[in-house]
Parts: sequence; C-alpha cells; structure tokens
Amino acid sequence: MKPNPIPPQPGQESVWDYPRPAILQDTNKSLRVIFNGIVLAETNRGKRVLETSHPPTYYFPSEDIKLEHLIETPRKGLCEWKGRYEYYDVSVGDKYVNYGVWRYFDPTPDFISIQEYYGFVANLMDACYVNDELVTPQPGDFYGGWITADIVGPFKGSPGTMGW
Repeated sequence: MKPNPIPPQPGQESVWDYPRPAILQDTNKSLRVIFNGIVLAETNRGKRVLETSHPPTYYFPSEDIKLEHLIETPRKGLCEWKGRYEYYDVSVGDKYVNYGVWRYFDPTPDFISIQEYYGFVANLMDACYVNDELVTPQPGDFYGGWITADIVGPFKGSPGTMGW
C-alpha cells in the first residue's frame, strides 16, 4: 500500500522529498546523546543521511564521542548504498545496552566521509537531541532515524511499511 505523504508546512521537510538512493550531507545542527546520566556524544559537526521515507539519520565524528564507553561487537552488516558497518555496545556505569551504536568501517565511495562517524540508536539511549529538541526514534527496530518537529512523514519502520 502506497502511503499518503503529509504536506510539509513552512520550515519543514517531507521525507518523501528525500532522494533514493540515499545521500550524505554535513549539518551544523547541535546534536547530543545522553546515556545513563552522561553526555555520551555532542557535536555541531555532524552528518546526516537522507533517504526517501526515512527521517534523517545523524552521525557524530569520533572526536566528539566518549569512545571509552563503546565496545566493538562481532555483529556486522551491509547497506547497499552506504557500505559495510559494525555495531558497538554501550556501557556507562551500571547501564549496558547491546548494539546501541554503529559505524561504517568500509563505506562506499559516495559515503567515504562517514567512515570515522558513529550513529546512535535513539530508542536505546536515554535521550537524543537536535538543536535542544528531544527526538522521537524512527519506528521499528532496524532503522536509526531521528524524528523532529521539522520533519513530516509518514515514516518507514512501522508494521506494514517494509515495501515502501
């Protein structure tokens, strides 16, 4: 079933206007991730991936992350557009989460500049922010998009949307 895109209002973007295949953009928005009471990552030098039907996925440069809290796992995957990625667990104090972070260790040529950047699964963190706005995680358990008030859908990830 084809979705009915929500018309964007002034100052909003529709995920249905995003391209396919996905593209990578620099962003100077303030991005922040909180986990177990600490700022795990914070930057205004991030990147975002835009893809049809998905809210933006944000990536943080390694220099702006407390990498000592990330634990590399053997779990890896492949995105047809972005390349090969690996997952990291997150450990802060007494709180531990599996596969809360990922990184493209072998990106495709169009995404080579994302190689030293990390993405965070918003629904596994305590809070994620874009310009001080608390994000809503993209629905589903596979995608890493961050939904804010300036993005309209409907969004891929909910039951019945895999074919979009």
